[in-house]
Order: sequence, then structure tokens, then C-alpha cells
Amino acid sequence: MRESSGKKSVAAGMIDRKMISVEDALSQILSQVSVLERADTPILEAQGLVLAQDIAAGIDVPPADNSAMDGFAVLAEDLTGVSRESPKLLRVIGEVAAGHTTDVAVQPGTAIRIMTGAPLPRGADAVVPFECTDESQRKKRRRTPPKEVSILQGVGRGSNIRAAGEDVKKGTTVLTAGTVLRSAEIGVLASLGLSTVPVHRRPVVAILATGDEVVDVSQPLPPGKIYNSNTYTIAAQVTRYGGTPRMLGVAPDDAAKLTSAIKSGLEADLLITSGGVSMGDYDMVKDVLAKEGEIGFWTVRMKPGKPLAFGVFRSGTRTVPHLGLPGNPVSSMVTFEMFARPSILKMMGKKNLAIPAVEARLMETVKNSDGRRIFLRVRVNKEHGQYVARLTGNQGSGILTSMSLANGLAIVPESVKEVHEGDTVEVLMPDWNEDQF
Repeated sequence: MRESSGKKSVAAGMIDRKMISVEDALSQILSQVSVLERADTPILEAQGLVLAQDIAAGIDVPPADNSAMDGFAVLAEDLTGVSRESPKLLRVIGEVAAGHTTDVAVQPGTAIRIMTGAPLPRGADAVVPFECTDESQRKKRRRTPPKEVSILQGVGRGSNIRAAGEDVKKGTTVLTAGTVLRSAEIGVLASLGLSTVPVHRRPVVAILATGDEVVDVSQPLPPGKIYNSNTYTIAAQVTRYGGTPRMLGVAPDDAAKLTSAIKSGLEADLLITSGGVSMGDYDMVKDVLAKEGEIGFWTVRMKPGKPLAFGVFRSGTRTVPHLGLPGNPVSSMVTFEMFARPSILKMMGKKNLAIPAVEARLMETVKNSDGRRIFLRVRVNKEHGQYVARLTGNQGSGILTSMSLANGLAIVPESVKEVHEGDTVEVLMPDWNEDQF
């Protein structure tokens, strides 16, 4: 969603009936998509989102000098020349645990027992680990902590101490606007005492299935009908990439009802429909878009996914992009990855919109007879140190199980008439995970 400028970048009612390239289609779509506004979000709900402003530290991290070891807080100059052969006996005058403080100060000839993370007592400038003392032998001889301890190894000033501000200095910029928040960044925010963070909010994506033949999965399946798988796969894809799906159900092949259903989704940031964008008598989505909104194109030079309608609806001062995906389930999924995915990522403020890709040897011969870019469903594996890709079976656009068996989309370019067995191809990996190999 973005605010209307009053200028129409796509001529109302004008339809480009020529097939356009994948790149041109994506460029047109992204030109109508803007980064969403800031929302202050609880940090545990912000993972994967993008910072909307710089974050400066309001405190030092850690806030005070503290011990990096379990041991004794000491004066380093007390231990000059100390070794196992020439130990130094110190009087133990107190103890401090993590989360606590002490008013007792370390003075020459004294030590304070200290646990990891505990604030350094006044006067101390080093910590001697327990293993560099004879404490364990002394504790064997009495049940209470010893009142004296022999230091068996000298230390320099600052040894085993984590200095105040060692990680983060108060006032410094810790995270910059545009940072994608991962687990580590969430931890940094928590270390600064922040419970919420300003991020670009998640886009709300309205999803509408169309067609008299489609029924919801909660209903019995009458003769001639099919279950509405597209809404659920699209909603899962929206969630996968960080959006919030809003499912509008199924609109029948009736212009008035379809128009009403589409208008109910215009409070969202992006409207996605499935079906109704081909050449059939009952394919009405593109007609409603042309009448009620502005349509830019409705055929793309790709396979599967040729019938893809794109345009915008105006809702008050808002402009709502609309993607009319094909009705065939594989075509719907593939076009979502190529066009809806980058739109959602851009709305969230992300800069890297590309799908991860690898080069792999295709293990079958594939012909390209009509000059479209083919996206083959393949299973990629690593064999003998290189990636190989195998078709997941029937490549028909209605074979949804071929997508469930695939982990990649191998590309046959428009200009290539045939890819031979063993040729190297680019494979898009939407769910890239090196561990699967």
C-alpha cells in the first residue's frame, strides 16, 4: 500500500495484451509497492522485521565492571612475583555473587570471593580464578568458605574483568535503520533494556479465491467441485515471508459478487486473487480490475504462470496493488514466488529481494517449444561435491504434489530451445537451507 499521488502511473482501463518479460512484470509491480510505515513492536514479535530508525544505547553494556570468572577479586600489585613455588596468602574479607553488590572494598593483603558476572568490588583491579588458588584444598578441611587463601599465580591489572561498556558504550549507535532483526539483534535490544522496537510493520495481504468450482476445505465436496487449496498455499507463503494473511474466502463467477468481495479486501496493503485471469468466458478478475481499478498487464512470458493480471485499486487516498494469480495451483505458487514475495519483502523495508539460487546439473532433457521462460520443479541434491537437479515428475500446472516434492525451480531461459541432460542450469531455491544437503 502507498498513498496516492494523484497521478495514475497505469492508465485506467488500458490493458497491455502483449506478453511481457518476467523482469518487466516485476518492475511494474514493484513500482506500485512502497515501504510500510513504522510500528513500535514487542521485540519477540520483531524477528525478521526491519528497523525503521537507528537504535542508540541508553546505558553501558555491561553497566559495571564485572568478573569474567569464578574466583577472587584482588589487587594485581599484591601478586607481583607470585607463583606456585612462591604463593601469596591473602585474607578473604567477603563474597559477592552475580546480581548482588558489596560495600566491602579490597585493600592490600585482602581478597573477596566473586562469582562470574558479579560487579567488581571497590579497590579490586583483577580476578584470580579459583583454579589458580588453593581454595579447593582448604574447603576440604572445613565446611565453610576459608578465611584465607593462597594465590598460586600472579595476574595483571584488568585480568578476567569485563569492563563497563565493553560491549556497548552509552550513546553509541548500536543498530542502524534498515537492519533485519535476527536472534542476535533481538538479544542486543534486550541487553539495552528495550521491550519494543520501531520497525516497518508487517503487510496485511488479503487473499481471495475465485470460481464457481471452488469450495472451502471445511465443506463436503460436491460433484464438479474442487477444494480451495490456493488460498491456503498463498496464506502459508504470505506467512513464510513475514506478511499477515487475511483470507476472504471464495468469490463465485458473478461480476457483482466478485466486485463486492474485492472491495472487502481493499483495507489490506496487497490484494491477491487466484483464478479468473485467463481467456475463458467466466474469467472475470481482469475485467473487474479494468472496470474498478487500473490494469497494467495480464500475460507474462513464463511457464507456468502466463496469465497473471496486475494493477491497482484506489481506496480513498490509498493505492492498493492487486496481483491476479492464475487458478492452477502450481502456477499460483510459482507466480507468488516471483512477484508477491518480492512485493511483501519490499513493503517490509528489505533490500535483498532476490531468491537464493545455485547452479546445478539438470539430469533430464527438457524442450522449450514456445519461447517462454520455464520454471521446472526439481529436487536438488549435492552429489560428489556438486549440485544436481532432477524433475519431480509431471510438470503440469495442476500437479501440486510436484511442488511438495521440489526444493527448487530450475530455469530454462526463453531463448533456449532445449536443455540437454547434464547441462548446467540456474535453480532458484526459495526455501534455501544448506543443511538439507
